[in-house]
Amino acid sequence: MQIFIAAAPEAAKEAMAFRRPLAHAAYRIGPDSTLLRQSLLLQAKGGLLCVSDHEAPAIEDPEALCAAVLRECSRRGYGGAVLDFEEPPTPDRVQFASRLGASLTASRKTLYLPETYCQASKNAILLICTAISGGSFTQRLEEAASRHGGAARLALDVQRLRMAFPLPARTAEGDPLTQEALQALLTQHTPSVFFSQDLCARYFTYATDSQTHFVLYDDADTLRQKLRLGSGMGFHAAFLMWPEIRDIAPQLL
Repeated sequence: MQIFIAAAPEAAKEAMAFRRPLAHAAYRIGPDSTLLRQSLLLQAKGGLLCVSDHEAPAIEDPEALCAAVLRECSRRGYGGAVLDFEEPPTPDRVQFASRLGASLTASRKTLYLPETYCQASKNAILLICTAISGGSFTQRLEEAASRHGGAARLALDVQRLRMAFPLPARTAEGDPLTQEALQALLTQHTPSVFFSQDLCARYFTYATDSQTHFVLYDDADTLRQKLRLGSGMGFHAAFLMWPEIRDIAPQLL
């Protein structure tokens, strides 16, 4: 299983020290279906192009945007592209993803898509989020492989889980924690920390005057276990977000 580090240009040199190919998070969709790029290191060759749809306008000319992506892939020797699309699928983005998938396949390059875009391209590799707060992590991967035509068509979108829930928890979505906030809770309450085999994550509880809280989080060890599970199932690749793993990169990589 190939492991990529997704890093912005300002962090690329630091991330490259760990000798993993980069997904260059330097691209976004601009006005008039243009591909905008931040400044990249001169030596930033190979890896993948990673394009965001954050605050992006509608894609009115998908062919023009596809052509721009292919030109950039060819110029920098990228092996493909990652669509880091966070918003729910819209017709213009689905059409773009579909055309880009066909164009990259014809050029023997790979497209990586969020799982929500699974219908856009039959040849794309789908990104499966690893941050789950309920059920079974292994079962989640097995069900995704069964649903999408096998593990070889999937990649792990490794998101570092750090979340707090009031008990009883009414939803599977807790309050996100920064690493600093998580460490403060551990220091203040010195709780007993346990490992959940089902969730493949660590957890602890702590109490305030009026409320008990449940905290679920990943560290280098739990992320390594998730990577091993994905690799053992035959997943195509995994993506690590540099800002999320920077502090544990030596232990994780």
